[in-house]
Amino acid sequence: MAHTITTLCTQCGDCVPQCPKDAIKNNDGELWIDPTLCDDCQDNDNAPQCVTICSTNHPPTPLKAKKGRYKATQKEILSPNLFMNGKSNAFASSIAVWEACNVLAQRQSLPWKPDSQGKLCYERQVNGGRGTIKFRLADPLDSNAPAFDSEAAHAELTKWDVRAACLHLIFAAHAIALERPWEEEFTISDRQLETYLGLEKRKDLSKLAKLTLIKELVQQPCKLQMDISWFQQGRVPSFALEQSRLWHLLEIRPHLQADETGSKHLTGLTFKIRAGAWSKYFLNRQGARTSTAFYQYSSLPQSLLRTVFSSWQQHDGACRMLLWLLFKTKMGNEQRLTVPTLMRIAYGENRVLQASLQREERKRLLRSFESDLEVLQHYGLKPVFDPVTYPSDIQPLWVKLADLPDDAEAALEFWINDGSNQNRLTDAAPRNKWNRLMQARFLCFELPTGWEAQATQSAKKKLRKAQRKETTQQQSDRVAALSGQQITAARKNLQLSQRDLANYIGKSQSWVRDIESGRLQVSSKDQQLLLKVLGGTPSAR
Repeated sequence: MAHTITTLCTQCGDCVPQCPKDAIKNNDGELWIDPTLCDDCQDNDNAPQCVTICSTNHPPTPLKAKKGRYKATQKEILSPNLFMNGKSNAFASSIAVWEACNVLAQRQSLPWKPDSQGKLCYERQVNGGRGTIKFRLADPLDSNAPAFDSEAAHAELTKWDVRAACLHLIFAAHAIALERPWEEEFTISDRQLETYLGLEKRKDLSKLAKLTLIKELVQQPCKLQMDISWFQQGRVPSFALEQSRLWHLLEIRPHLQADETGSKHLTGLTFKIRAGAWSKYFLNRQGARTSTAFYQYSSLPQSLLRTVFSSWQQHDGACRMLLWLLFKTKMGNEQRLTVPTLMRIAYGENRVLQASLQREERKRLLRSFESDLEVLQHYGLKPVFDPVTYPSDIQPLWVKLADLPDDAEAALEFWINDGSNQNRLTDAAPRNKWNRLMQARFLCFELPTGWEAQATQSAKKKLRKAQRKETTQQQSDRVAALSGQQITAARKNLQLSQRDLANYIGKSQSWVRDIESGRLQVSSKDQQLLLKVLGGTPSAR
């Protein structure tokens, strides 16, 4: 239990240099003990140092749990709330933000190596090796602090978890609202962060526990230093940054409230943050207009933040894939992703290599991977398997059970038919499943609500221009929309199952089921694909 300085303190300051945790702070001229840092001097066999050194009759006392509600005492003007539509918010999504998100999510799984100065460093080549981004760790509260040595950096990385990446994305969402984010700051409160992350519903955590967690997670993205070496692209000149902060943590302001005994309780925190120098090159609205800088942004779904916070302990690999796919899918939905790539993102290169050499580790990794894919499926990020390289016999069991009817009699008939087949759902996986998975790929991932990439203004103008040029004759030649009933009738007429049809057109079975039930509308491109497969029957005309 932490100690607290009461309102009867004479404010002499003798205890400040004696605190081994540097937990005694000055807030508006009054001393207080930060309960997120104080550990009652557990390494000391005697009483806490602040109590021992105190020469008054009112030394620090043990901090007891506060009774009653915490009153709001924050007076700062906060930055506007995110997710006003309840779903998503724009956020900066440049390569610098993406790579920093990977560092925070994948942590020790990345190949950290000592640089020429002996500092632990992670280097990432970008755009075919024409540029590089390097990351190091440093003290978040001192912008001029040198990078940690290797031992301190390794120790720091062991304390991190994937949730810090969510704070990084929240900062990127606040930064995009500023005209010049490399010069302007934004202010966030602990209550705002609780709402964004879903912590306000966590009744198992005390107020102090939430504040301690939020404070630790806020500081982790601010510990990243970056060296960026960028090449010239078009009119955007080349540039280089050295020891530049990802985020500057300018201030952590506590909000205190005294109870009837004079004990000071921490009731809230506000954080003042400014984007690093990278934003001048990748989040420069005016520079993008003159083609001398970039202005890259995308859509951040609030559901992703809450999913990571609720699943990070049981499904760390799924959280890593979610965060990586958030950036990857903005490049286009038709990305061909291989299984080894996603495994390396989720579990690291070393674990994938170890699984290829050890049978038991291979089994554990496969179970984790298929379970994490199911988490993505439940979230709404549905994997679409390549029917050629990733056929049904090596797909996860939960994919095969998607056809299982809810009706009891229909389910019984389903299992009877399955038992009469040569290959059954309950059969063991083929012996060469691992080798085949190392060659397998996904056609794409169907995106859930809030993941839609925000089109740029130029793209919208091009779309409107193309629509105006479309002639009446072209409009009349469009393919007539197929109804779900027509697709179902045509499919059954050809004696095709939903899975067969999905394999023919490169879609998931759930997509076919949603189309036939009328839950989804078929795009013109998919209409033509369906007509090509089913068009030989009158039912599809």
